[in-house]
Amino acid sequence: MLTELSQLTEEFEVTRDVDHDVRPTSGRYHLEEISHNRYFLAASPAMMRIYENIRLLAAVDVPVLILGESGVGKDVVANLLHKHSRRSSHTFSSVNCAALPPDLLESELFGYEAGAFTGAVKAKPGKFELADRGTLLLDEIGEMSAPMQAKLLHVLQDGRYSRLGARTVSTADVRVIAATNVNIENAITDKLFREDLYYRISAFTINIPPLRERREEIPFLVEQMVKRQAAQFQQDPVYISPRIVSLLQEYHWPGNLRELSNAVIRIQILKGSDASVADIESKVMGRASITEQTCPTIEGEPDASVTHMRSIVRNFKDQTESRLIQQALEAARWNRRHAAAALRISYRTLLYKIDQYHLKEARAPMRFSTGH
Repeated sequence: MLTELSQLTEEFEVTRDVDHDVRPTSGRYHLEEISHNRYFLAASPAMMRIYENIRLLAAVDVPVLILGESGVGKDVVANLLHKHSRRSSHTFSSVNCAALPPDLLESELFGYEAGAFTGAVKAKPGKFELADRGTLLLDEIGEMSAPMQAKLLHVLQDGRYSRLGARTVSTADVRVIAATNVNIENAITDKLFREDLYYRISAFTINIPPLRERREEIPFLVEQMVKRQAAQFQQDPVYISPRIVSLLQEYHWPGNLRELSNAVIRIQILKGSDASVADIESKVMGRASITEQTCPTIEGEPDASVTHMRSIVRNFKDQTESRLIQQALEAARWNRRHAAAALRISYRTLLYKIDQYHLKEARAPMRFSTGH
C-alpha cells in the first residue's frame, strides 16, 4: 500500500487553475541553504527520498555517482552531501571534466611543478591536493577521455598521484563524488567509459529526476527564485499570478532548473506583464505543436485545431487527476486528511477537487446470510 501511495504521489501533478492552490506554503517541503545563495529544495516524493539518502550517505565515506539531465541540480546534491559529511569543515572543490582538454584536465586535477611545460613558471597544486580531507566533485565525468580515465582509476585505487613534472608521489584523502548526464551503461557498452572506473565511483548512485517529473515542486522553486532574484536585482519581488504558475507547470522544461530560473528572471524583469505570460504560453504551445500537426485544420477557423487540441489535453489531464485522487482516497479508506497528505496537497484543495470531479466513496454492497 505504501509503495502504491508513493507511486501515486510521484504521478500527481499540482492542480492548475485553482487560485488557492498555487501558494506553495500549503504542502510539506524541505528547503536548505548551502552556499553562495544556493539551496536544496525537495517537495516531491522522489526528491524527499533523495534528501533522506543524502543524510544517510553523508555519514558514510564512500564514492557517490550522481546521474541526471543537464540542469537538474547535480552540483547542488554534491554540495549538500559535503555539507552533512564529516569533511564539511574542509574544502569542497569541483572540476568540469568536459570543459578541459585531457592535458589541461590532468594538470587541473593533479597540479604541476615549475618547468613541467612551457608557461609553467611556478608550481601549482591540483584539485586533489586542494581538496585533501575534503570533497572533490568530478562533474561531467562521462565526457572524460580514455587516457584520463585510466589515470583517475589509478588515483582512486590507492590515493596516490604525482604532479606533472614531479619526481615524488603525493597522497590525498579525498572523497570523490562524480556526476554526469551521460547514459553510463550505454557508454560502457560502446567502450567510451571504463567499466572498472564505473564500479570505483559508484558505490552508491543517486538519480535526480528531471523537472518535468516533479512538477509539484515548481511553485516552491518559483517562490525561492523570485525572492532571491529580486534581492539580487534590488527590486521588489514580482507577483506571480495563478495563471503564470499554471503555465509554468504545464511546460516540460528541457533545460530543467536552469531554464526555469531564466524564465523567472524574465518574469521578474517584465514585472509579470502580459509579455511574460505570452512568452510562457508560446513555450507550452510549442511543446504541443508536433501533436497538433496531426490534427485536421478546420477551414475558415485557423485557430480551431489549436483550441481543439488544448481542450483534448485539458480533458485528459482532468481525467488523470480525477483518477489519481480517487485512488488516493480509496487507498486512505476515504480519510481525506491522509489522502491529502499522500498527494502533497492541502486539505482544502482536496475537498475542492472532490466536489469538482463529483467523487464519491464506493460503498460495498450489503451481504445477507442465506442460512440453511
